[in-house]
Amino acid sequence: MSETFPVTVAVQRPDGSTEYVRVGSATRQGDGFALSLGELRIAGQAEAPRRASGGGAAAPRSGGGGDASGMVFPPYGRSKGMPIAGASMQDLEFYANGCRRTLNDPGKSRWHDKERQLLAAIEAEMSRQQGGGGGMPDDSGIPPPGDDDAPF
Repeated sequence: MSETFPVTVAVQRPDGSTEYVRVGSATRQGDGFALSLGELRIAGQAEAPRRASGGGAAAPRSGGGGDASGMVFPPYGRSKGMPIAGASMQDLEFYANGCRRTLNDPGKSRWHDKERQLLAAIEAEMSRQQGGGGGMPDDSGIPPPGDDDAPF
């Protein structure tokens, strides 16, 4: 099994704090890495930070429904607040197990709707990464970069 690492960028916030925002994953391939980036956008002005809602579940940023785009992990674990889309399989399995534990606990029934949404988004991302969903950059027909494309 190949190693996958989160790829983050440091974002300086107006209050002076630094937030590390996940932008993709790097997977070890031989002596190097394959970089898989999520949707990147450069805006003219900074957007207000979007945070996961409390209660152990992530709030959808855009029309939810099991689609991982726009959803973030809940506020615990090593990938807290990071996007589900592009997350490592290890992180996806960790948070999916957390959702299942919450869903199996009748004492946490008030969070079950949010946990179901979060679990659906995580499972959709897992399926996409395993080849079960469209939208992979490799499907574009563009060959991957080679040694001739290196900037140095």
